[in-house]
Amino acid sequence: MRLKNSLSAAFALILALATNAQAQDDVTVLRVAANGVEQEFTLAELQALPEQSFETTTIWTEGPQEFAGVSLKTLLDHLTVTHGDINATAINDYTITIPFEDATRAGPIIAYHMNGDEMTRRGKGPLWIVYPYDSDLKYQTETIYSRSIWQLDRITIE
Repeated sequence: MRLKNSLSAAFALILALATNAQAQDDVTVLRVAANGVEQEFTLAELQALPEQSFETTTIWTEGPQEFAGVSLKTLLDHLTVTHGDINATAINDYTITIPFEDATRAGPIIAYHMNGDEMTRRGKGPLWIVYPYDSDLKYQTETIYSRSIWQLDRITIE
């Protein structure tokens, strides 16, 4: 009888964890307003876009980190945005402006993985705009660091 109860409890726990993971996949993690249209993205929808990754050091972390996500350029192309200022806002309403010219194939990504793991709010996630800082000295400036917004949840293109 105890074994049956233990198995039932284990099954219930597995089911609850799976349901919770599915519910998290359905949560909006990014809202984008562009071209007069607002679009919401779940993490799964962002992950369905072509992924880009790179390894770089940051001023906020120890040692090289591997980041993976959707490039800002890919997201803008997906939304057919061809110009404008990119206003990125974090969960705490901190907002920065990224010039459209920063959105290049070799430029920043909207990272959702760091070292292969999804980022939590405590770990600067779930989304973080990360530049490939080590790839070019132009990415190692206070201006670029200020554009590296973490806990990103909204983008408005004006």
